[in-house]
Amino acid sequence: MLGRTLASSRYIVLIAVVATLVASVALILYEAMVVAEVVFDAIRGGGILPTAGKTLAIGLIEAIDVFLIAIVALIIGLGLYALFVDDTLPLPRWLEIHDLDHLKLHLVRIVIAVLAVLFLREAVERSGSLDLLKLAAALALMIAVLTFFISTDRAPKE
Repeated sequence: MLGRTLASSRYIVLIAVVATLVASVALILYEAMVVAEVVFDAIRGGGILPTAGKTLAIGLIEAIDVFLIAIVALIIGLGLYALFVDDTLPLPRWLEIHDLDHLKLHLVRIVIAVLAVLFLREAVERSGSLDLLKLAAALALMIAVLTFFISTDRAPKE
């Protein structure tokens, strides 16, 4: 009796699964509308100006950043579902999650991509700034630490 109750308690993770999947879908839909608005604003601007191109580029880079965060939420939701509820979920091979280490590995890889996009956005906004150099150093250090984490991970490689 107690064993069945404890085994069934894993389904409480469905709350986190549903919440992260809803968050992922909401972010994707919202940011798709933002991209449409940024593009329409650029077209409505009425001319081809260097400042308009830079504004468009910054808007699209920011959208990519949000899409990557939405992908993190999607992977967390799918990963938790696969780990706690149903490990037979048909996922692409690269997205198969077999344990928490696999899930962490996927997340770290996407965090590195998010950090790179963050730097790209800042580089486009304020090129030549000393603050940009400080940000680059901080991000490089963070990416180096995360890369070290990935390289020393004992999870099976894909």
